[in-house]
Amino acid sequence: MATTNGTVENGQPDRKPPALPRPVRSLEVKFTKIFINNEWHESKSGKKFATYNPSTLEKICEVEEGDKPDVDKAVEAAQAAFQRGSPWRRLDALGRGRLLNQLADLVERDRTVLAVGFPPGVVNIVPGFGPTVGAAMSSHPQISKLAFTGSTEVGKLVKEAASRSNLKRVTLELGGKNPCIVCADADLDLAVECAHQGVFFNQGQCCTAASRVFVEEQVYAEFVRRSVEYAKKRPVGDPFDVRTEQGPQIDQKQFDKILDLIESGKKEGAKLECGGSAMEDRGLFIKPTVFSEVTDTMRIAKEEIFGPVQPILKFKNIEEVIKRANSLEYGLTAAVFTKNLDKALKLASALESGTVWINCYNAIYAQAPFGGFKMSGNGRELGEYALAEYTEVKTVTIKLDDKSP
Repeated sequence: MATTNGTVENGQPDRKPPALPRPVRSLEVKFTKIFINNEWHESKSGKKFATYNPSTLEKICEVEEGDKPDVDKAVEAAQAAFQRGSPWRRLDALGRGRLLNQLADLVERDRTVLAVGFPPGVVNIVPGFGPTVGAAMSSHPQISKLAFTGSTEVGKLVKEAASRSNLKRVTLELGGKNPCIVCADADLDLAVECAHQGVFFNQGQCCTAASRVFVEEQVYAEFVRRSVEYAKKRPVGDPFDVRTEQGPQIDQKQFDKILDLIESGKKEGAKLECGGSAMEDRGLFIKPTVFSEVTDTMRIAKEEIFGPVQPILKFKNIEEVIKRANSLEYGLTAAVFTKNLDKALKLASALESGTVWINCYNAIYAQAPFGGFKMSGNGRELGEYALAEYTEVKTVTIKLDDKSP
């Protein structure tokens, strides 16, 4: 069961108690500075930015706002940490792995000390915004590898800046409009539950969200009926409450974008089955929303919503749904639900997606490479393919003297 800061991750169906202590409701944040060389620093500019609790819209704290000089300082520290003969360079892969696991454990537990034995300069944290910190990192001549997760539009800018500076390697994990295909012979109970969790997990704010559900016409009406039942029962509320399955959206901008797309679905002729609006008396909460009678030309079927909205489309046969599923510029993930393995493998081969799940959803493992086709990015995270993204291959050729022993 995934946990964050001691709470059950919103969207998980498992109702077990949290494995870690729940945080205080005051959302006290003790550390708001920039972390470089195992020390906390104020930003060079002296600027700060506010962060808000999306449940209540109350300000939580102000965080130091990094900029190019702060990135330069972090890069300088990292360069020193990775020099030949440094403690980090002398540490073998097993030792590095142990430290990385320790860091992950402490981040999950919201502990105060992030260094956990890392030599100074190995781990640096510079809070900031894309046009400043992001741009500085993308164009920095001393950064040799950059991993970016975000929108396709910004991903293009990152890669452009990287190519104009030092041709640094870039791994991009970008947008998705992921097809979830439910065949008439599928286990409908399983398909309904997986599609529901697939789109509503983390309030729909997930790059892998099942945001285009294609259902074969023979079972379409029943699938819609059961999906609506699931959505209506979904507990929405305090993200620190173990009973909650859906919390607030991340910020006002995303909240407004989701509501705009919901309105577009209504105007363009989709049938609103449930939800369709904000919660009346709360912060940035949106009711779990299900649309049926959705067509490929509607905005909710083409644009990444990144919110708790499930568009359900109808299809007649396999060849048709393959063509429609592949019709968009995205190709991050896809899912297929069927009891026919030959059909599943045919679809998996034909779908233009970096990951295809069969009779499951969001089954992501550290050993399995993850990344997208087309405008959903390039390169891979996780697995051996991800390790290759962070390494350079060197060829060394030695001519031996014939008299050498």
